[in-house]
Parts: sequence; C-alpha cells; structure tokens
Amino acid sequence: MNESMNWTKGQKISLFALRITMGWFFFYAGITKVLNPEWSAAGYLEGAKMFTGFYQWLLSPSILPTVNFLNEWGLTLIGISLMLGVCVRVSGMLGALMMLLYYFPILDFPYPNPRAFLVDDHIIFAATLLMLALLNAGRVWGLEQWFSRLPIFSKFKNCKNCKNWFKDR
Repeated sequence: MNESMNWTKGQKISLFALRITMGWFFFYAGITKVLNPEWSAAGYLEGAKMFTGFYQWLLSPSILPTVNFLNEWGLTLIGISLMLGVCVRVSGMLGALMMLLYYFPILDFPYPNPRAFLVDDHIIFAATLLMLALLNAGRVWGLEQWFSRLPIFSKFKNCKNCKNWFKDR
C-alpha cells in the first residue's frame, strides 16, 4: 500500500481490524482441524452438487490425505499470515481460491444454501480476502514491511512476474 494514498486513521483501523478478524477466523477453523485427528474433508466432498467428478476425484484414497493436509494447514497458515500481516497478498489470493473450492460443492445452482441466492459466506470471504490482498493490508500495522526486507526475499524483488509484490502501492 502506497503511503501517498493518505489513508485516514479510521481507514487504517478498519483495514487492520478486518485483517485481524479474518485471520482469527481462518486460524481457528484450521487449528481445530489440525488438532482433531478424526477430522476429514470427506464428508464435505461426498455431498458435492456441482463439479461432482472433480470432488469425487479429491475423495480418492490416494488424494484425500493431501486434501485434508492442505485444508488443515492452509486455513491455519492463512490465518497466521493475516494476523501477523505477512505475505497477505499471497495468503489472500490462496484463501480466496480455497473459498471458491468450498463454495462449488454446496452450490445447488443458484442456491448455495436455503438462505442464499448465488452469494453466501464463502463468496463474501473470497471477496474480503481479495480486497485485503489487493490493498496490501499487511502494510497497515503488520510485519509485511519488515518481512519483505529479509535477505531471503531479496532474490524475489527482481522476479519478472512478482517484482511488484514487494513494492509499496
């Protein structure tokens, strides 16, 4: 986020609060799965209403353990990233993708659930995560600025496809 955008204190507080609350939401959703040895994505995937072939493939015994691992640790690490304000662009984009992958199996077009028409909480979360990523919310009272100066990331600053990831916007 470019400091020349002149964010007001209220805007910074709102963006920070949104990043922290979304981070806690994702962290809690993930860590409860990590700590529960009985948890599996199988039940969710079995009920897929759209793209059933894809979601059935994810249920196959050779793939399901990877799906479970990515769910558990993906949610947990996205939450940590958001709370600390580190790699928010990456975690925001990956989190939005994850929310879409959660949305499609429950979508009985055009109803994702009996209380919604097209838009449910997964879509709201995806949009929020994209907003946090695009606003580079980790630079608002987060560790993004400090983290991006670590020597390990210096080689990425000139990467053709990611050279703007570490620039202020």
